[in-house]
Amino acid sequence: MQFKTDVLRSNFPLWLSPMEDVTNPPFRRICKRFGADVLVTEFVPTDAIIRNVKTSLLKFQFSESERPLAIQIYGHLEDAMIEGAKMAAEAKPDFIDINWGCPVKKIANRGAGSGIFRNIPKMIRITEGIVKAVNLPVTVKTRLGWDENSKVIVDVAERLQDTGIMGLSIHGRTRCQLYTDEADWTLIGEVKNNPRMHIPIFGNGDVKTPERALEVKNKYGVDGILIGRATIGNPWIFSEIKHFFKTGEHLLPPSIDERVNVCREHLLACIEWKGESKAIGEMRKHYSTYFRAIPHFKPLRIELLQAKELDHILDLFEKIRMFNSAGADLQSVPM
Repeated sequence: MQFKTDVLRSNFPLWLSPMEDVTNPPFRRICKRFGADVLVTEFVPTDAIIRNVKTSLLKFQFSESERPLAIQIYGHLEDAMIEGAKMAAEAKPDFIDINWGCPVKKIANRGAGSGIFRNIPKMIRITEGIVKAVNLPVTVKTRLGWDENSKVIVDVAERLQDTGIMGLSIHGRTRCQLYTDEADWTLIGEVKNNPRMHIPIFGNGDVKTPERALEVKNKYGVDGILIGRATIGNPWIFSEIKHFFKTGEHLLPPSIDERVNVCREHLLACIEWKGESKAIGEMRKHYSTYFRAIPHFKPLRIELLQAKELDHILDLFEKIRMFNSAGADLQSVPM
């Protein structure tokens, strides 16, 4: 099976970067509608996959409309990673993505995610084992290194390429930085411009505006970008970036009606996906951004964050919609 180079090479694809409790099927489908080119599942622990843990296997589910899509796996046990990759491949995604980048302490300290930078030979061995074990393209998402004194990504990228992976995504921070400081794209650019590299290189980190997306595209020459936290409550960012690339102008912001409609759709789909209580809890991280363009929104935001019943939340959505009929001027509010 050939990697979808038409998607990943030709048109500077915009990826929805995988995020736990965010990039579930409802949100992925919404982001796809607003221009995301490549989708990735929430990351799935391979030790849970091989034990048939229901909540982990549920993350394998996706619809045909979400393609091209990767199932992302993580772990630190070599046999479990390979067997988990095989099970993920049986779900027939377009490719398998290995997470060698998660900085969360409980994951990294076990040697999974970006913790693998403490044992690079193991990283290479597991990656190569997965490439050989599955009949699908394999990509890797990773970071610059473990800490400021071990930014080894230029060398590691070559070694990962030699395993047979078909694409590499790099977040411009070390594990020890977590999500602090500004993402450093310099080494991402060095990897991309290394004459030995021939696989697509995708960059990730602090792409929050169309201007920044165009800057990293032009300055570092990457083949595409991953957008993560900037999508939370803001699936429109993909269409905004594409519009800016094409015209050099900003797309008009979505109206309050559209924001309410999309947020309501997102909430109801999440409830259908995982139940009312869990969905309501997970949606709270989205509200501030969905409705950030509304003046004097703070009291309603607080009430939304505290609401525990669906009917109450839907009533609050309608109160928010009334800002529109009251003549709120979204174009005058900084996005």
